[in-house]
Amino acid sequence: MTSTEPITPNSDGSTAGDPAAPKTSAMSPALDAADSRGSNILEVRNVSKSFHDPVTVPVLKKVSLEVKRGEFVSITGKSGCGKSTLLYILSTMDTDYEGEVMIDAEPTRGLSGERLARIRNEKIGFVFQFHYLLPEFSVLKNVMLPGLKLGKHSAEEVEHRAMKRLRDLDMHEHAFKGANQLSGGQKQRVAIARSLINDPLIIMGDEPTGNLDSRNSGIVFDIFKSISAHHEQSLLVVTHDNDFASRTDRIIEMDDGKVIG
Repeated sequence: MTSTEPITPNSDGSTAGDPAAPKTSAMSPALDAADSRGSNILEVRNVSKSFHDPVTVPVLKKVSLEVKRGEFVSITGKSGCGKSTLLYILSTMDTDYEGEVMIDAEPTRGLSGERLARIRNEKIGFVFQFHYLLPEFSVLKNVMLPGLKLGKHSAEEVEHRAMKRLRDLDMHEHAFKGANQLSGGQKQRVAIARSLINDPLIIMGDEPTGNLDSRNSGIVFDIFKSISAHHEQSLLVVTHDNDFASRTDRIIEMDDGKVIG
């Protein structure tokens, strides 16, 4: 049947009121090339998926879309229309579908699990409705985990990069606190910092403001807008928040497994 369950990350982090707004002016760019804006970072062609439980039920029906580098796009639609199912496929965590998904011009269909995991950790950042921070680790260590898993930099460099991401989001003073010592809005800002640790080309969000009040939702939106506007990182966000969606660069509306606008 149609699934509306959120994407759930691995335990390594790869995949209430808040007293202070973050500072978002000093984030690191995903790319050095200034002329790359406008090229497609994500291309989807005729993606279809059905569930078989026990009868066959079509969930996605020939969905096609694209997201340009640096573009901030929202996906809206009623519950059960296929939004989260589509995002799960685009994230490369679901490979049971028909059609084509290309990330950074690389077709993902048929790739090995190892290569798909590399793409997820290196090119995609994830922000979920629930922050999925690990309570046994400090805020700093939670942000570091995807970077340590990628293994591109030394542990010392990953720590430096994690602290910078926290500083960019005005969370550096909480770096050595446990995740359970933070407010809801603070936890989501830490989750955003974690999503940025590997300088991904695109950040995918599944209802990232769903558990936040209007003030903290506004803070998260401003962070995302800064990431898109100044650092050429794309964002694709599934949301039921019409106000949030209306302020993004473009809205993709879905209904009954199809893109209708």
